[in-house]
Amino acid sequence: MNETVKPIHKAEPFTVPVEGMTCASCVRRVENAAAKVAGIDRSAVNFATKKLTVESAEGFSPEELTKAIRKVGYEIQPGAMDHAMREAGMMPLVPPTAHAGHEHHHGHHPDHSAPDAQAHMDHAAMGHDQAGHAGGHDHMHMHQGEEGVLKRDLAIAFVLTLPLFVLEMAGHLYDPFHHWLMGVIETQNLYYLYFALATVVVFGPGFRFLKLGLPALLRGVPEMNSLVAVGVLAAYGYSLVTTFTPDLLPESARFVYYEAATVIVTLILFGRLLEARATGRTGEAIEKLSRLQAKTARVERDGKLLDIPTEQVVAGDVLVIRPGERIPVDGTVIDGSSNVDESMISGEPLPVAKAAGATVVGGTINKTGAFRFRADKVGRDTMLAQIIRMVEQAQGSKLPIQGLVDRVTAWFVPAVILAAALTFGVWFFVGPEPALAHALVNAVAVLIIACPCAMGLAVPTSIVVGGGRAAELGVLFRKGEALQELRNVQLVVVDKTGTVTKGRPELTDLVTSQGFAEDEVLALVASVEAQSEHPIAEAIVKSAEAKGLVVPKAEKFASVTGYGIEAEADGRKISVGADRFMEKLGLSVEVFAKAAARLGDEGKTPLYASVDGKLAAVIAVADPLKPSSRDAIRALQAMGVEVAMVTGDNRRTAEAIARQVGIKKVVAEVLPEGKVKAIHEMRANGKRLAFVGDGINDAPALAEADIGIAIGTGTDVAIESADVVLVGGELSGAVSAIAMSRATMTNIKQNLFWAFGYNVALVPVAAGVLYPAFGWLLSPMIAAGAMALSSVFVLGNALRLKAVKVGETR
Repeated sequence: MNETVKPIHKAEPFTVPVEGMTCASCVRRVENAAAKVAGIDRSAVNFATKKLTVESAEGFSPEELTKAIRKVGYEIQPGAMDHAMREAGMMPLVPPTAHAGHEHHHGHHPDHSAPDAQAHMDHAAMGHDQAGHAGGHDHMHMHQGEEGVLKRDLAIAFVLTLPLFVLEMAGHLYDPFHHWLMGVIETQNLYYLYFALATVVVFGPGFRFLKLGLPALLRGVPEMNSLVAVGVLAAYGYSLVTTFTPDLLPESARFVYYEAATVIVTLILFGRLLEARATGRTGEAIEKLSRLQAKTARVERDGKLLDIPTEQVVAGDVLVIRPGERIPVDGTVIDGSSNVDESMISGEPLPVAKAAGATVVGGTINKTGAFRFRADKVGRDTMLAQIIRMVEQAQGSKLPIQGLVDRVTAWFVPAVILAAALTFGVWFFVGPEPALAHALVNAVAVLIIACPCAMGLAVPTSIVVGGGRAAELGVLFRKGEALQELRNVQLVVVDKTGTVTKGRPELTDLVTSQGFAEDEVLALVASVEAQSEHPIAEAIVKSAEAKGLVVPKAEKFASVTGYGIEAEADGRKISVGADRFMEKLGLSVEVFAKAAARLGDEGKTPLYASVDGKLAAVIAVADPLKPSSRDAIRALQAMGVEVAMVTGDNRRTAEAIARQVGIKKVVAEVLPEGKVKAIHEMRANGKRLAFVGDGINDAPALAEADIGIAIGTGTDVAIESADVVLVGGELSGAVSAIAMSRATMTNIKQNLFWAFGYNVALVPVAAGVLYPAFGWLLSPMIAAGAMALSSVFVLGNALRLKAVKVGETR
């Protein structure tokens, strides 16, 4: 894999695990190393997931990136790099023979074009990774492996540290025990026992700190492991001198601190284990999404039904779905009918009816019936794969607030080492006897308690958990900055068609006159409208079909230009059109005056129907409100956010819709560039503005707004232009998006307050500032425990975001 990789299409950012990162200062080194590699535009590290996200350009070489990361002391596994690039649509250049195993499979599709065959090879090469989107599983397995090693090392450290700690500390705390121990074993032999136990702990389970920390220190870029390594080796080395060459020390300073060295190692390992467990849980959102992928698919090939792995399905395949099965890929129903549970996409608990021509989404669950469908999107192109990628990219992105934390942690570790050196100097030269022992113990306490783990975890853990919770609520942050900026939005501007309304005409009203039944009139009108291709006609016919009505075949169809249409069905003459058509036929519409006025107020244009020369009904076909729009706009206003509407539709309809949902400011009858102009004018007074839209004509406005929010059921162009995507297609998702942004940023601030406050408060205590007044000193062992607990506190606080309810975040 030493050749330059060229993207098949514009490469997306890709995310790859980096091994060996243990603290916030590691983050900056990995980012800087990646940024210097040719062909990389941007790099960002998420410390919570231990992953590097890279935006590559032409000339990018994965081998060069791997080398650069290795040079600063970290590792990227080759397999992980391959997987990450494939997920981003960057196919590594491989010899043709690599696909030889798939030639037989291609034989089933002799009519596939070369690009399709190549696409199939790409999918096949990706194997389990692309189909199950192994990112979530990789995250889970990585943490499980890390947990296993940490458990083993912690067990060894604990078993060996316990007797050392009991023997040493019990003697200090309980004099009779000390005298008994001295009578059983000579002091020097006791030191030899301590030495043996401590050596195994320091150079066994504790070797990880030395292996990573000392080289970083020698390179002039100390990090958390450097602090632990220096602290542990200082306590252990001082004890070695006392044990084997005591004459080098004044008699008053001949103490051993083996127990401090081993307890520090044990407690920090314990903290790391808790961290690993908690950070493993932060990736549960990706893991849940990954489990939605069906493992196998039933495909029709060569007149046979074959069960094959989902990753081997190619676009154009015909798949068979039976009751209770999970749909493997995205496609269009060919025949059959069923109800499908699409709650993973829409959040709606009720199954959706599917028949010929309907679209189905991979990962959703078929309920009752059976059907066949044609595969349209497979592999990384399915909606599920796109959702997973969006969640991963948002979780791997860097919020502006993280930049401040990174700058602080860049100088924090060197500052701690300097503080420890000053502590040692002050205690050694002006401290009480034994000066050397006091100087060593307090300097070690400063080194240990100041490890910036909590600082490094404060922001990324909240991003990962908050982004995952948002995904569960149907909100995908395509750009991490949106997660921070959305909380400050003061004005939400919404498009009308497809955003506030459903975006397709439906029969909303049918009021009959005396002597006519509703179903009878609808069936007759539908028979006439079935001859027309107008969207209004289609809506009427669909309404009749949905009610299960028998629509008679119409004859003698005629279109009366400027008035309406007419035909005969079941031996009856039906005319449908505007009020002027009824007047032309000599019929008065006054009986429907009240109904027509109401429809007009709602922005609907009434149509009238006559049967056998008698006025039968008034009908309205309109683009109806989405069920959640009214409540969503009220919720936004309750959060202190102003809502406005900008639409290309006519003013009368737009204002009618606005009245129904409680929007006061409306800009109507504007072209796409008019929407951009309207956004400029609305934020002229400095308001932070978000725009919500779904169509191609909304793309410029989505890009222009401070935050662009795309309805996930809209066009690809709109989604690509947006910062946030609402998967379910409902405006209520905008409420969830703002709520989760506010909750996540509040959580981050709490974490940072705790992480920085902890260090600011306890480093001076560890240095001994309370000793002159109170005689208090902080043991290195207590310092190690406090350091571990600070990280666990930050992680625990971040995990609270998993339980956020949208109503609780206002």
